[in-house]
This record gives sequence, C-alpha cells and structure tokens, in this order.
Amino acid sequence: MEDMMKDRTEQLVDYIMKKCLWQFHSRSWDREKQNEGILTKTMQLLCDEPVDIINPTDKVYWVDAVCLADAFKSRYPWLLTMDKPEIKLLMQGLKDRMDYLTITGSLNAELTDPHY
Repeated sequence: MEDMMKDRTEQLVDYIMKKCLWQFHSRSWDREKQNEGILTKTMQLLCDEPVDIINPTDKVYWVDAVCLADAFKSRYPWLLTMDKPEIKLLMQGLKDRMDYLTITGSLNAELTDPHY
C-alpha cells in the first residue's frame, strides 16, 4: 500500500512539474504559500468539501486548484476509486514532496536571497 501511494504521489508530482507554472515563484515564502493554498484547495475539491475563496489570493489559488483537480481526475482514473481519507493522505504526501522539491531541497539560491 505504501509503495502504491508513493507511486501515485510521484505521478501527481510529475504532472505538476511538467504542466504547472505556479511552482516557479522566486521566493521560498511565495512557494510555501502557493503550495499550501493550491494543494489544500485541490484536496478540498477532490473530497467535495467547501473551499474558502474569501480574498483575492484565495481566488487565484482556487482557479489553479480547479484546473489541477480536473486534470488529476481526467488523467489518473485511480484517483476516482480512492475514498476521502486516502485522497487526503495522498494530497498531504504530494504537498510534502512539492515542498521538498521546490523549497527545502531546492538548490536555487534566489529562494533565500534577502535582497530579491
């Protein structure tokens, strides 16, 4: 089960890395906020939960989340067979992996440059 979840997480990571421009913000705090905002809203959409779109930033994340959720559902039919707790676990693993790849594990020095 763990290997299957890891494989599925990597499939979603691969999609984001190839198709989503939002991962390329130039500051680590922007990446942290976007990963949290977009991936949380994507999880809520996939689990049919209410999504807060109170402020303009939430609306931007929501638009990206709608596109991402639609793409995931159409490209990965196995996602439609998962129950809500499994989807939440998958999406947390995806967020953790994206945080590592785009923030904590990134060698991009611009992310931590205080003058940028």
